[in-house]
Parts: sequence; C-alpha cells; structure tokens
Amino acid sequence: MSKPSPEVYEEGKGMDAHNQAMREIRSRKDETYDPTEPTRVWLDEDNTPDGVYDSLTIILNTGGCRWARAGGCTMCGYVAESVDGGTVAHEDLMTQVEKCLDHEAESADEPAGQVKIYTSGSFLDEREVPAETRKAIAETFADRDRMVVESLPDFVDREKITDFTDHGIETDIAIGLETATDRVRHDCVNKYFDFSEFERAAEAAVDCDAGIKAYLLMKPAFLSEAEAIEDMVRSVERCAGVEGCHTVSMNPCNVQRHTMVEDLYFGDGYRPPWLWSVAAVLEGTADEDVIVVSDPVGHGSDRGPHNCGECDDRVQRAIKDFNLRQDPAVFEQVSCDCELTWETVRDREQSYSMPLTR
Repeated sequence: MSKPSPEVYEEGKGMDAHNQAMREIRSRKDETYDPTEPTRVWLDEDNTPDGVYDSLTIILNTGGCRWARAGGCTMCGYVAESVDGGTVAHEDLMTQVEKCLDHEAESADEPAGQVKIYTSGSFLDEREVPAETRKAIAETFADRDRMVVESLPDFVDREKITDFTDHGIETDIAIGLETATDRVRHDCVNKYFDFSEFERAAEAAVDCDAGIKAYLLMKPAFLSEAEAIEDMVRSVERCAGVEGCHTVSMNPCNVQRHTMVEDLYFGDGYRPPWLWSVAAVLEGTADEDVIVVSDPVGHGSDRGPHNCGECDDRVQRAIKDFNLRQDPAVFEQVSCDCELTWETVRDREQSYSMPLTR
C-alpha cells in the first residue's frame, strides 16, 4: 500500500495526534484489490418514506476516502479495502456496476425498486467517482423508483444531485454524520465537520427535491455505554429537527481492521455496544418524527455489537422487525438474564475504566 499522507484538502482538519496514529495503523495494510470488482453487492429490504422497498445495495471499489488517507475516522476500516493509487478509471467503475446488475439478475425475479450506492468514502467526491461516471450511473438506474448515494457534506451540491433528480428518481443523500454532538464527532470519531455543515447539505438537498438519510455511530471510542446511549438519543432528536432528514440509520460500532478502535480492542480498551443499548435507543426515539433504523453488523461476535451470546440472534431479529414496522412493542417479546448485567454496565461503567465487562 502506498503510504497515506495528508493532501491540501485535508490539511488543518481533524486532530493531528489522531491522524498521525491512524496513518501509522493504516500503513499496515498489505492487501490489493481488483479495480473491476465491486467491494460488495447484496439485496435486502429498506423502510423508506414511500414504504418498504426491495433494495440493491452496491459498494463500489474506488480509490478510497480522501479523509481516510489523511488519517481519518477512528473506527473506519473501509479504506483498507480500496484500490491502491487513489483513483479508479471510469471504465472499471462501470464494469463494477455491470457485475452488480448481473448479480441482481441472477438473485431476484425483478429489478429492485431502490438502489443504494456507496464507496469507501464519498460517492459525490469526483476524485473517487468522476462526473462522467456519476452521470452514467444515474442514466443506468433512471428506471428505478429510488436512489441513495452516500457522501460527506462537503461534496453535496445542486449540480451533482440533479444528475439523479432530473431523471425523476426519488433521491436521498446519505451522510455519515455519526453524532449530532460536535465534540464527540471531532474527538472520538476524528471527523472534521460540524453539525452546521450537515444542515447546509440538507438545505442543498431540499432545494433539489431530494431527501437526507443520516448515519449515526453508536459508541465510538472513548464513550461509556451510558454516554453512547445518551449521545444517540440526543442525536436522533436533533436530526429529526432538520428539514429534509426523513431517516436516521443508527448503527452500533464494530471492530474493523486497520483502525484505532481495533488497537484499543486488542489493548482491552474497547467493547462494542450491547444489543440491549441499540434496543433502548430505538425504543426511546420511536416517537420522533423520523424513520429510525439500525443494522448491527457483526452482531453476536466479539468484534460486533453483542449481548451474552444466548440472546443475540433474538434481539437482532427484534431490531430487524422494528426497522420495518417502527413499533417498539417488538422489544417486549425478547428478554434474557443478561439484561441485569447490561443494566449494571450502563449504570456503573465510566469512560476512564472501560470496558466494565466483555
């Protein structure tokens, strides 16, 4: 892997100590990836303002998030799966799209109504996805009902959004806000922008008749279980108050490779959140005027959100059920003796002595 280094765009953003540590951690990566192969593609269901849709989810393999190459977020290892060199050619990106369409044709009876496209960074960053490719992708999926593309707020502007909305596609911009608390975003996640920049991006989306989907991160490094729960409830409430933000995806942190969180994890300084905490946030924000969903990646494993190991699958199913129904009563159907341990952790764990339990 070429040695990560800051570029003009990233200079002066984030915490210098975090970025220096993250650059050293990321330099340990030695895998290489094929620029004509997508990182991942799958089919699933999503709750949208227009109801539940079958979704084709695509993660394009690009040159990676430019912020991550400067150091980047403490929990994010996606850049480690990126193609070396910083850019992928238009033809290779479109080959990836074609392979995703082949997967859909083989796996589904009909095309999904919604398409979600992600990269290892920002789809709207033209260094990752050139304008030519963005326009070609918009044309490729012009017959679908809905599109979701992910981006940092910096790259959200009218010209890029209208590439999709001009085709009559209901378009959402997904933004990795992580938290509505600027200090937590800066000091725990090492993400440089402020909540006000998220609000600005939402205004730009609304001006183009597009929507906003906010991605939140539950329990980044350095927060206790109780602090993480409180931060997520507060963040959902603030997002619900932003015009255009109709969905919040509140996702618990997992331990990804080549990250500061992984170093903390192996040093006994981090435990992913309890699934009971995820359920508590979903229950506590169910009355907000916004769709709130969660996708606990790696649930039940030591590196993912987990409870005791006995009830993890049952709680995960309840979370999935809540995502589609938005009914907190689903959590009344699951219980386990480990709830008492979770309650003790929630009440007694302090940020200077984490984790209280594994």
